[in-house]
Amino acid sequence: MKPKVAFYTFGCRLNQAETSIIQRSFEQHDYQIVDYRQDPDVVIVNTCTVTENGDADTRKFVNKINRHNPGVKIALVGCQAQVQREKLMELEGVNWVIGNDRKMEFVEILEKAGLDTPQLITPPIRRNNFTLPVAGIDRHHTRANLKIQDGCDFFCSFCEIPYSRGRARSRVFSDILKEANTLVSAGHHELILTGINIGTYSFEEKTIADVISELEKIDGLWRLRISSIEPTTIPIPILEKMAENNKLCRYLHIPIQSGSDSVLQAMKRNYSISEYVEFIELAIRMIPDICLGTDVIVGFPGETELEFEETYHLLLDLPFAYFHVFSYSDRQHAKSGNHPCKVPMEKIKARSLRLRDLSSRKRNFYLQKFVGGTHSVLFEQEKYGLWSGLTDNYIRVKVKSDLDLRNQLLPVNLVRIEDQTIIGRLA
Repeated sequence: MKPKVAFYTFGCRLNQAETSIIQRSFEQHDYQIVDYRQDPDVVIVNTCTVTENGDADTRKFVNKINRHNPGVKIALVGCQAQVQREKLMELEGVNWVIGNDRKMEFVEILEKAGLDTPQLITPPIRRNNFTLPVAGIDRHHTRANLKIQDGCDFFCSFCEIPYSRGRARSRVFSDILKEANTLVSAGHHELILTGINIGTYSFEEKTIADVISELEKIDGLWRLRISSIEPTTIPIPILEKMAENNKLCRYLHIPIQSGSDSVLQAMKRNYSISEYVEFIELAIRMIPDICLGTDVIVGFPGETELEFEETYHLLLDLPFAYFHVFSYSDRQHAKSGNHPCKVPMEKIKARSLRLRDLSSRKRNFYLQKFVGGTHSVLFEQEKYGLWSGLTDNYIRVKVKSDLDLRNQLLPVNLVRIEDQTIIGRLA
């Protein structure tokens, strides 16, 4: 009998998409997939290294697995494995450290070498356009992530991604369509386009707009959503498609990172605040009720009180529905680590708290606009007697029902706000 295998994912949607693909590869080789708490023989952890918290989370999780299941063999794969390989190989129970270039081949690596051969495989990441071995059918979620791109050429000064993920490269166009059709046939009616810098997708003169246009033709696909996308890479045809209110969801998550031009320059971001604001205003004009989210980094080296206040007031003024707040941390390969003027941690914590409070208030303000209306909700799961799902513009909605609503798209009357969600009733 083949060993029991469990999976765990840290980090972004791209990691989630890749874990689904790796898991599917193991299923096709007849491995039994279990939860990591069910005493597996092997636990495969897809790691993240965007922040120092991601690094710490990996170590904590490895310790947790070892306490729960002594003797288990652990594989650490992905971004942290790529840039911290020797350090990870020293952790108790870790038998494999596989970088991003080879992690999709892990089932073949295991089949060839067996369970008892420790392996450290982190070659340089190839820049070739790529295909993926299987479709990442997600057994646990109604919505599926669809990887279309990997890597980044922007080299922002705070970021380690070009080193952990490699340079920008795109997935073969026909391979995207092949997986998308398989995912929809398997019952995934919403697909989320993922990658590191998806707006830079380029394959044989095809762009992200071409990917969207072709995916929209798939029968049985109800919704197509774009994950995080860089502000300088969003073509106007995407806004036009959203405005048509067809399959492309009215949702954009566009990282700003700072509201100060001087900080943006130090970050090596390739836009100004005025250019960013101009695009946001265009999106709002073109697409009624669009949900706009963003990322912001607090405490970038040298960030003054005045520069932080610029960020705070810009986020206050712009029509964001929410933002993700990240406390700055030095990364091994990122150039910003050489900056001499580090912001004290107590200041970073205080500034982050202010922004998270603002985000919460902005979220409730955005939700309030929709109370009393009726919107279509794609339901995902039931918990404590409430079914939960999303509108196309990223509003979390919960309704009480004795029916099985999983993976159904239904109209809902939106009644009241509760804990950053809207409580509704079926129309």
